Amino acid sequence: MRTLFAVAFALGAITGSAQAMPLAPFGAGANGDVIAVAGGCGDGWHRGPNGGCLRNFANPAAHACPRGYHIGPGGACRGNGR
Repeated sequence: MRTLFAVAFALGAITGSAQAMPLAPFGAGANGDVIAVAGGCGDGWHRGPNGGCLRNFANPAAHACPRGYHIGPGGACRGNGR
């Protein structure tokens, strides 16, 4: 009897008509009221590891090491993953 009650309860919970998040109608366009931002920092900035805003560097000369490398011990460029 308990098994039958548990199955009936589970089916009722699954097939219930909760409207917590109704589906959008087919062919509905995106809402124009939403503005996409880069983590709240604005254009040209991104969130850093501690949550602060950091500037995006598009100039490769602004970095000490090329892509795929980082500054290792002694200030030399070392490949990432080493």
